[in-house]
Amino acid sequence: MDKIEKLFRKLSEKERESIADIVEKLVAGKSAGLNIEKIEGTDFFRAKKGRLRVIFHYVKKSAIIDSIKLRNERTYK
Repeated sequence: MDKIEKLFRKLSEKERESIADIVEKLVAGKSAGLNIEKIEGTDFFRAKKGRLRVIFHYVKKSAIIDSIKLRNERTYK
C-alpha cells in the first residue's frame, strides 16, 4: 500500500473530494480559486485547503504532483 492510498483511507469523503478537486484543477492548469504559494528555498509550490496540502512543481507549464499530506509540523520538510 502506498502513502497516498493510506492517506485516503484516513480521510472523510468530503476531504477526498477536496483533494480530487485540487488535483483536477492543477492538472488542467486552472489555478483560480486555489490557495497556492511557493515554498521558500525550493522550486516547489503548495496548494492548501483546510488541513490538506498538495505539494507540486511545474515542468513546462504542467503541474507535477509530488505529495499529498495532512498538515503537521513536518509537512514541508
